[in-house]
Amino acid sequence: MLKARPMQLTERRSEGLLRVYDVVVPASELQQKLNAKIAEVQPNVRLNGFRPGKVPVSHIRKVYGPSMMQDIVNETVQRSARESLEKVRAASEPSLDLKSDMQKVVDGTQDLQFELSLEVMPDFEPVDLKTISITRPVAAVTDAQVEEELAKIAQANRGFEDKDGPAADGDELNIDFVGRLGDEAFEGGSAQGARLVIGSKQFIPGFEEQLVGAKAGEERVLSVTFPDDYAAANLKGKAATFETKINAVRKPKEGAPDDAWAAQLGFDSLPALRDALKQRIENEHGAQSRAKAKRALFDTFDAQHDFELPPRMVDAEFNQIWRQVEGDRAAGRADPSDEGKSDDDLKAEYRNIAERRVRLGLLLAEIGRRNKIEVTDEEVGREISAQARQFPGQERQVIEAYQRNPQLVAQVRAPLYEEKVVSFILELIKVTNNEVSREELFTEDEPPVPQTEAKPKKTKKAKAEKAED
Repeated sequence: MLKARPMQLTERRSEGLLRVYDVVVPASELQQKLNAKIAEVQPNVRLNGFRPGKVPVSHIRKVYGPSMMQDIVNETVQRSARESLEKVRAASEPSLDLKSDMQKVVDGTQDLQFELSLEVMPDFEPVDLKTISITRPVAAVTDAQVEEELAKIAQANRGFEDKDGPAADGDELNIDFVGRLGDEAFEGGSAQGARLVIGSKQFIPGFEEQLVGAKAGEERVLSVTFPDDYAAANLKGKAATFETKINAVRKPKEGAPDDAWAAQLGFDSLPALRDALKQRIENEHGAQSRAKAKRALFDTFDAQHDFELPPRMVDAEFNQIWRQVEGDRAAGRADPSDEGKSDDDLKAEYRNIAERRVRLGLLLAEIGRRNKIEVTDEEVGREISAQARQFPGQERQVIEAYQRNPQLVAQVRAPLYEEKVVSFILELIKVTNNEVSREELFTEDEPPVPQTEAKPKKTKKAKAEKAED
């Protein structure tokens, strides 16, 4: 018996980052695999009219051959894809273009032929990290900031006590109300026993202000107009009335924060609460400082690297951004800076953003690869557990969802890897701290401007450009 010719994988085209392979799997090889599979299953095949394990090979081939051959073809295609990936550093999953008549391939009368194409990672040299210098804004935590936060907590947790007199700004009211458009009550516009602090801007504009001076037991009809950007479309810009009954008026309790008050919040003493607040503010400052340092690093990287990008990778990133843009449009949240621009102009702008993201992603991946930076399964597991804890009572279901879906795990691993690489880089480059105020630290920076464009506004588009931060 002649030995079957092996599968042939030949590179036909190498153009930029594109690689195209011709794959030919001889019919003889497929038939050889089919014969082996039939021989493997024959002892266990049971068909009416035959003794167990005695079904003729020809009959098995007739009954099960087509489905077996389909499985063999699928396995062969997957194997060829894996082999192509072993030859290069792929930047995308291979795409397949079948050239054969599948029925003839399954019948064993034609070789399996298909085209396999993929994009490879660009070959580039990252900038010498030791030549990079950036400025990192840092802000000290002042006693005044701690006291301000303490005052906010005291305000939010001060408690209220009954008041004998008219309601004033800062008082808490217990109210019943029914909202109407004309003479008709509207859905979601009624409540009983609702608690409202005057001045909290908890209700739509004009509602709280009309309750100043109200007393317990009083009834008032409030006239308001819903904002044009109100969430419920049927209420946007509509004039409405609220028949309101004031059940109780309560005033804020007097008294400065003390150890007993701090204990009610779970702290040993008032100084312990102040220390916790200071630590929280320091963490906020540190996170913001790192974010700005990371942004400065990415801007520097983007300016110093210009290499070919895998088109499919850019397309995928752009499509993700554009879907979000269209979703925002449909929901009435369109970026104000997009107004008056054609789709072609907008797509060009957002493609620049996509290219930046891909360029930075490839650069970080290359630096991480060269320096053998990895994220361990243990680190991924800790992050998944932390995310699961955000859903009390459903932790097990969240973890099981990750276990069933490798793509979800990859979405956890990617940002962990990025942060590891960024931390590695920040240790090597020159970072100069610049003392700024808290206000300056949290002021949003202007996004980087492509050389061919005017300076964009600080809107959601700026946030899109900063998404890698």
